[in-house]
Order: sequence, then C-alpha cells, then structure tokens
Amino acid sequence: MIYPTLADRIRKNKPVALLTVIDGPNLGATLLTSPNVENIGTLGDQELDRVSSRDALGELEAGRTSVRNYGPSGQVTPEDLQDTPVVRVFVESFSPPPQMLIFGAVDFTAALARVAKVLGYYVVVCDAREVFATHRRFPMADEVLVTWPTPVLTERGPDLGARDAICILTHDPKFDVPAIQGALATSVGYIGVMGSRKTHAKRLERLAEVGVTKSQDLARLMSPIGLDIGSRTPEETAISICAEIIGKRVGRNVPSLANSEGPIHK
Repeated sequence: MIYPTLADRIRKNKPVALLTVIDGPNLGATLLTSPNVENIGTLGDQELDRVSSRDALGELEAGRTSVRNYGPSGQVTPEDLQDTPVVRVFVESFSPPPQMLIFGAVDFTAALARVAKVLGYYVVVCDAREVFATHRRFPMADEVLVTWPTPVLTERGPDLGARDAICILTHDPKFDVPAIQGALATSVGYIGVMGSRKTHAKRLERLAEVGVTKSQDLARLMSPIGLDIGSRTPEETAISICAEIIGKRVGRNVPSLANSEGPIHK
C-alpha cells in the first residue's frame, strides 16, 4: 500500500515524504506522510509516528532529505536519555517543483514564464479569454488554462505554500479582483500584482467593495510588482519580479516597488 501510494503522489506532483527506520528498534519500518493526508504505515510507536511525521513535513516544505534521531517513543533529544536506544529515521522528501501561477495572458506573461522555468518553477498560465490563452503563445508553460481564477485557486490553492508564487498581470477588475481574493485565501509565499500606483489604489477600492479590507491581507500584495531596478521591457520586468520573489523567500530586505514611492518609470 505504501509504495503504490508513493508512486501515485509523485506522478501527480503532490508533496510526499517516506520515513524509514535505518537503525534501532523496528529496523526497516516505513511511514508515508503528506500534507493534509492521513499517514500510511508506522515506525512502531504511535508517538514516534506523530513526531517524526511532523518533522518530515517541515523537511518536505524545505525540500530537504535528512536523517533524524529520536527515542523509541519519539523523544526528540534521545542523546539525553541514558540506556535508551536511538531510533535513526531516514526522511526522504519528494518535493514537487515550486509552482508559479500567472493570471493574465498578456505580453509580459511569456517573458515571466521563461524566466520562471529557468528557475525551476512549474508554470501555469491562466486566462478566461480563449483566443489569448493558447499553448502556441506560451509554449514554455507547463499548463495553459482557459478559465477564471476562482476555480483554479479553489482546486490548487490548498497545495500552495511558501515556495510558490502567484503573479496577477491583468488590469481587468473582473479578473484581478477574484484572483487576489483567491490568492489571499492560500498560504502562497508571494502574491504580485501588476499595475501603477494609481491602478493599485483603485484596485484596493474595488477589493474593499467585496470585503477585502484587513491590513495584514493587503500587506501581502506586492504591487507595483517587482524590484525597483528601472525595468522597462517584458524581459527586464520578469527578472525584477523573480528577483523580488527570491528576496522575499529568503527573507532579504530588497528594494521592492511596493515599498517605495514616486513614479515607477523615471
């Protein structure tokens, strides 16, 4: 049951970790864990299963494979327990590539998708306009979806985490308002919204009309999108966006347009 499930989750690009006892009691015991899914298998002790799977999810979030040491009942400092056998657990993480969801099949989208693919993202382009959202226009994207933001974020939002990004490049309130609402309902690490400061001010008014007013939510929106590096072309803008994403992910204080004042283009 464990290995078919592991293979299925890997095929479906779902995060999953396989835990194996490599030393100590119950040598060779395995446990399969994934976010928001019930564990399969056991390492031989219920508390050890709980603690090790919790730690494994943290490793999975970071995309790391590691070896962790526990006491037989999940003690996290087994070296302090005299005459207690140490259980060494190999945590093998199968993290899917980070996702970038780009809403809006506009001129900047192709450049952003190309740069994101170089950085290892799984890129999804979404637009409700069938004539614009085509694989011919965005051959570098892993998926091109002809749909509105709400169903996409309802389906995929629960899987988004700190490594993932949502970029909203439209200027149409019918599209960008529901995209922002859906993005804010996720735990995605980056939400960037294209537009001038004037455009963003009007966007905030429209968001307030639909009930999005919490300052901590609005603070997650990086708009104007990207770093303040004077970018003008789609390619330069794509680099500024991806640089901002990297800076936020690693906790650097980067010169974002969203945190500055004055005109975007001088």
